Amino acid sequence: MRNFHITRVWGIPIRVNISLLVFLPVLAWLIGSGAQIAAYAGIVGALAGTELDISVLLAGSTPWVVGTLAAVGLFVSVTLHELGHAWAGMRYDLEVESITLWILGGLASFKTFPREWQKEFWIAVAGPITSVLTGVACYAILVALPANATVALFVVGWLAVTNLVLAGFNMLPAFPMDGGRVLRSLLARKRSYASATRTASRIGTSFAILFAVVGVLNFAPMLLLLALFIYAAASGESRTVALADLLEGLTVGDVASPTRLTIDADATVEELVDRMFAERSTEFTVTQAGEVVGVVTVADFKELSKAQREADTVADLMVTDLPRLDSAMSAFDALVELDTGRATSALVESPEGTHVVSREDFTSAMEMRRLERADGPF
Repeated sequence: MRNFHITRVWGIPIRVNISLLVFLPVLAWLIGSGAQIAAYAGIVGALAGTELDISVLLAGSTPWVVGTLAAVGLFVSVTLHELGHAWAGMRYDLEVESITLWILGGLASFKTFPREWQKEFWIAVAGPITSVLTGVACYAILVALPANATVALFVVGWLAVTNLVLAGFNMLPAFPMDGGRVLRSLLARKRSYASATRTASRIGTSFAILFAVVGVLNFAPMLLLLALFIYAAASGESRTVALADLLEGLTVGDVASPTRLTIDADATVEELVDRMFAERSTEFTVTQAGEVVGVVTVADFKELSKAQREADTVADLMVTDLPRLDSAMSAFDALVELDTGRATSALVESPEGTHVVSREDFTSAMEMRRLERADGPF
């Protein structure tokens, strides 16, 4: 979904997802509803040391004002929470690509995430610590406000309570929430990073199922959405770490197969079909003047008639806009490049010439790694 850039903090782009813009009026209404105001007025009054006049909070359009201020304040708090993560990451010289606010909160995106348990631990806890400090700051403002500033007292007090709840909720060991990352970092002290991720992901999946059950029983769509997010994110990160572990230490040059089956770009498609039958292969590397220029597969010509196969050349069908990778690039980064470009193959440039690497090559390399160590991530 579309994101809108709103500002920069410490050079980090702050973006708002369209889901938040759509949900913000709903959130303002939910917070400013009579039930929410009545539920929190007593708590806020106890914190402020005075009794809040609920009739003032419910008069006219005041609930909308309260709801809007509280909703905006909540996402400012979420931004501060994510900036806490970003600040900790920057202390370890990590690049923060962006902070995105969306319907479920915020997300600080790092270009690379450290595998050292100490770094992950402090980056993970920095967000909840920031939320606690924000809550304390709101409480200090609450105490300093005059007793007759009813709306301001309620909003600031509500933010004080909400920030503390936000910190506590984020520390649940539901990977990949902050508490789940703290759990993984502690597990990684005495086991491999992949094994720690696998365990944390299983616990995160269990929490996702629990949230889903509670969400269904209590008709809470936000909890269901959170459950789906945790389940998908935990499963996805577990797979990513497992792949990275299997490909660790390999370059894309190591993974790429030597170019064996080639066909000239000027050959007819009919010649290509004959070669595929003879070689029992569905993919060929295409060359021109001895240089690799593309790839052609059976899918590229299966819709052609026999007449078209005799008239068209391989150059008319071959895929040439393949990613070009340096042979020294890490195998995992190369696989990410293929996924990002939705490509099935890539051209690998090396001092020995240009080769083609396919997803099948990565699969073969990972299978060999898996067979080498029975206790691997799979």
